[in-house]
Amino acid sequence: MADAPENTSESTARDYRDTVFLPETPFPMRGGLPQKEPVILEQWGDLYGTLRAERQKQNAPLYVLHDGPPYANGDIHIGHALNKTLKDFVVRSRFLLGYDVDYVPGWDCHGLPIEWKIEEQFRAKGRRKEEVSKDEFRRACREYAGKYIDLQKDQFHRLGIVGDFANRYATMDFTSEAAIVAEFHKFKNSGQLYRGSKPVMWSPVERTALADAEIEYHDHVSPTIWVKFPVTAMSDDHPDDLLAFRSSTPSIVIWTTTPWTIPANRAISYGPEIAYGLYEVTAMEEGLEFAPWAKPGDRLILADKLAEDVFKAAKIAAWTRVYDINPSGLETAHPLAALDSGYGFSVPLLAGDHVTDDAGTGFVHTAPGHGADDFEVWKAHGHHEVPDTVDPDGAYYPGVPLFAGLKVLETEGKKTGKFGPANGAVMEKLIEAGNLLARGRLEHSYPHSWRSKAPIIFRNTPQWFIRMDQPLKSGDTLRETALNAIDATAFHPVAGKNRIRSMVEGRPDWLVSRQRAWGTPLAMFIDKQTGQPLHDPEVDARIVAAVAERGADIWFTAPDSDFLGAHDPARYEKVEDILDVWFDSGSTHAFTLDPRLPENGYTGDRPAHWPADLYLEGSDQHRGWFQSSLLEGCGTRGRAPFTAVLTHGFTLDEKGEKMSKSKGNTTDPLTIIKESGADILRLWVALVDYSDDQRIGKQILQTTVDAYRKLRNTVRYLLGALADFDEAERLPLDQMPPLERFILHRLHELDAQVRAAYAEYRFQDVVRPVLEFCAGDLSALYFDIRKDALYCDRPDALRRRAARTVMDEVFMRLTAWLSPLTPFTMEEAWTTRFPDAGTNCARVIPDTPAEWRNPAEAERWAAINTVLEVVNESLEAARREKLIGGALDAWPTVTAPASAFAPFEGLDAAEIFRTSGADLVEGETISVTVAVADHPKCARSWRRVPDVGSDPAYPDLSARDADAVRYWDQTHA
Repeated sequence: MADAPENTSESTARDYRDTVFLPETPFPMRGGLPQKEPVILEQWGDLYGTLRAERQKQNAPLYVLHDGPPYANGDIHIGHALNKTLKDFVVRSRFLLGYDVDYVPGWDCHGLPIEWKIEEQFRAKGRRKEEVSKDEFRRACREYAGKYIDLQKDQFHRLGIVGDFANRYATMDFTSEAAIVAEFHKFKNSGQLYRGSKPVMWSPVERTALADAEIEYHDHVSPTIWVKFPVTAMSDDHPDDLLAFRSSTPSIVIWTTTPWTIPANRAISYGPEIAYGLYEVTAMEEGLEFAPWAKPGDRLILADKLAEDVFKAAKIAAWTRVYDINPSGLETAHPLAALDSGYGFSVPLLAGDHVTDDAGTGFVHTAPGHGADDFEVWKAHGHHEVPDTVDPDGAYYPGVPLFAGLKVLETEGKKTGKFGPANGAVMEKLIEAGNLLARGRLEHSYPHSWRSKAPIIFRNTPQWFIRMDQPLKSGDTLRETALNAIDATAFHPVAGKNRIRSMVEGRPDWLVSRQRAWGTPLAMFIDKQTGQPLHDPEVDARIVAAVAERGADIWFTAPDSDFLGAHDPARYEKVEDILDVWFDSGSTHAFTLDPRLPENGYTGDRPAHWPADLYLEGSDQHRGWFQSSLLEGCGTRGRAPFTAVLTHGFTLDEKGEKMSKSKGNTTDPLTIIKESGADILRLWVALVDYSDDQRIGKQILQTTVDAYRKLRNTVRYLLGALADFDEAERLPLDQMPPLERFILHRLHELDAQVRAAYAEYRFQDVVRPVLEFCAGDLSALYFDIRKDALYCDRPDALRRRAARTVMDEVFMRLTAWLSPLTPFTMEEAWTTRFPDAGTNCARVIPDTPAEWRNPAEAERWAAINTVLEVVNESLEAARREKLIGGALDAWPTVTAPASAFAPFEGLDAAEIFRTSGADLVEGETISVTVAVADHPKCARSWRRVPDVGSDPAYPDLSARDADAVRYWDQTHA
């Protein structure tokens, strides 16, 4: 039957509607999730505690997901929602698979974004940062971070995230700061820490050094200049006439995109394998709107491969190559020497492997204070003094000739982050000195701070580093230990391994010091006589104990003598730099997992294990938290603090563009939750391929809502069909009809798929097959075929009992399988049916009997479906032509080869076709002729069958329906 039967047209006929067993359930069709979910959250209470207690009673194996800490500064955004939901999928699915899951949410609290917010707050009160004590400033930062921890915690809770929020960690907790200091001391005392003066990435806007993980690249237009360095000296093996009187002294030409670094130039690097030549200009381009700086007679030394490109930039029309040049042994004057004696030093030519002839001139302007390669080649040739040219604010120091005080980058006002006047001033002086050959502009990728979004510079400054290439106690270097740990780690997706491996292979020493206020200090003392850190276990212990009791602020307020004990404070310098925040977050395993290890003396009821089973973050964390955790663990414990790493992509708008508040294309997760419910957002996460970038927007969310409706309606139908089901109805497998055996087989198949997908974190491979099962096997096939039996068979009929037995098995598995993904809806469904059975979240997936596996039945129904599709198309055509009103009006004749009918053996074809009857006739191809069933219509089931009226007591019913009504009448007398 198609739906509930209508009354007959005869006024004297009985109304049989009360005798039809229609589905009944209080579970509504509309979810009403925004109103219902908060009620469910209240009912759950301490769900995480409940789940852990349940699993510990069962002595379940422990699984540890260590939380990468979000930053505590603002409402959660869609990236937070994706990340935390994926983590919740892991936590809930591991509980579902029978594990005891340890998951402690945490927050990253130190760092510049909060520091800037507090600076703004003080400025609004008329106070500059310099006028605020470090103690007061840090206290304000701590209060700010605490406010947003509480806010985000509530928002994550509303999203349905399950974790040990009552014992959450934060990097600013006193015990956390003490643990971070203790981890730092391990590097200090092992000899891996050193102070070095070298060019580092420096943010003038933030006034601090930055590490690779704090850099992002944006397109930027830079000025480009070709600069002449006049040759002043040469070795004996050069041609005699190189410096002989000619119309022009030869010049080596360099090319750079950072004119502001010319005052810091101390050398020129060349490539030993590159072919160079001396070229003489013979003619300039004509008809130019400006006078070029080159002129006939100029002699220029260039890489042969790049000479033509240089001439084009300088508007040189013709030239002569005079002879080969070997740059070794040449010396030049600084291009600004003629304007100020401060540049009167000689500029040597240095061989460097970093020089190529792919672009530029084949020579590299070398400013050892402003470039890593420059610094290394300068040091490699025996030079030790590195000039300091630019101060922490990005301005030239007072002692820089011609340019003192000029800004490289603006750090205040509306132009903050823009390049200042330094570039222009240097180019003007090069023109005045007659040594600017050409200039232009170049759009290229330029490093910016990921926090301030402002460009950075390379600047020589004393900093603290952790060595990557010094052997540890194991004999391997930190780099080698980390690479071995990467090879021993499982990556999801596997491409993550190569990505982080290449980063670790090529990364420089770990820069761990920062020149800011809000963070964990490098809490150590330096011996002023030796310049080395103090190694004294008692001093270290006093520092750690003080920080644990009063927080890291004590380092800045307590007198040195409180820590130094018997040591003379006058001999030691207190380091007040703070640690790289990545060192903070990279140490989180040390204060969330280690303290709860039984071997470390933990006696509580919730031990953890180290290393964690999984770290899960965005793919950008290969250069961030994954890497800092890897290096921290390898440097202090000889291995990574994780055994597996899972990464997800970024969330884009519906067009695939990066979200931006200025573009107005952001999607607010809190708005989605308010309007549609958390389960809709969670289902979107489950449906996307999280390993790649995902898209979200109104249209995509509507598709998610449609998928949700299918799941909800499936569960609702099951609840209605299973009303008052009890164990006495249950039918054993050997009494099941073929259709039920097929559905049980599908459950067996899906169960294996779901378990494997959850185990491998393939959440899309859980929800998509389940959705297809609901829409195809259940709704379009099973429910439709069994609707007549459910509604109209008498309650004790084997066919009806079989259907209800199988539907019970389906319900028990659907509500379990989908519980990690849409926990609110599955909880609502479970408690609707079993209000006193406890939370659905505490269940494990029911065992699925091996005997349900039935490939032969699957094969049979695949073949039946081939015929059924043709029948359905024909019935639909007959409906369109108004030949029939519904399928029960039809009596089709199906013609097909005998092989096509073989699967129908023992089955009622009309039941499968949902028609009143059917005739199967052998023929060569499958075809269908639809005729109207030429029999009376049963007033209860609407079937047009020959036995309507065969029971005199019920003349308007079929024999089956008459039997069912008689049973009804007897039981309701």
